[in-house]
Amino acid sequence: MAQSTAEPTRKRGIGGLAQQANPAFAVGAVAIPLVAFAAAVASGRIRALTYVHVMAGVLWTGIDLFIGLVLGPVLGGQEPEQRASFFRSFTPKMTFLMPTLATVTITGGIVLALRLGKFPNADPWLALMTAATTIPIVLLLGAQFDALTDPKTLLALAVAVVGSGAYLWTALPDFAMTSPWIVATLAIVTLLTVQGFGVILPGEVRIYRQVVSENPDIDLISEIGMRNARLGGLQGVLQLAIVFVMVGLRWWR
Repeated sequence: MAQSTAEPTRKRGIGGLAQQANPAFAVGAVAIPLVAFAAAVASGRIRALTYVHVMAGVLWTGIDLFIGLVLGPVLGGQEPEQRASFFRSFTPKMTFLMPTLATVTITGGIVLALRLGKFPNADPWLALMTAATTIPIVLLLGAQFDALTDPKTLLALAVAVVGSGAYLWTALPDFAMTSPWIVATLAIVTLLTVQGFGVILPGEVRIYRQVVSENPDIDLISEIGMRNARLGGLQGVLQLAIVFVMVGLRWWR
């Protein structure tokens, strides 16, 4: 139909994804949180860093809960063609917005905990978290794109293993217990990171690839979109768990 003749002319790659998301939205969704975070860190003010961390976290959590608890059930009652039509325009925006909010929230939380002295013996724990996130993410990326044996995937896996292994090797000799609230936070953040960057984000890229293909697979777009919506709800629940842990950390001595 009309759409199928227009699809091959669309730009591909990041530029094409930004075009579908709306270039102004794509730039703002990435630049505003990152610039705000950089400014807060550079200012050295705990209040500014707390504000950026909390605001990014509120947006991340709220959007995920809305997707999982409201949008998902609504779309679940529609036909695959209707769901696919929605995800075609919705997914590109989320591809820029959600990873940025997640990165700012997680990184801001770690920096804030360090500056407040709430994260003793941080290096070994951050090394463990690095290994527990990077290696599974690379494996999940390879699995989703059927590229586990591809040389590029194997190279990325080798870099993840060697890099995180070297970090662990240098940091683990100084291993000591940290706050139990921090341990709980790192465990939840690890799950969120692996799920977000290893499953949801690649799923969004797969949707985009279908959208710009000559013959989009409507059923696949609908299936991946609904899976990501359900996972978004789970992300929101995990983020609420972090809020509970953060309250405990705030009053921990």
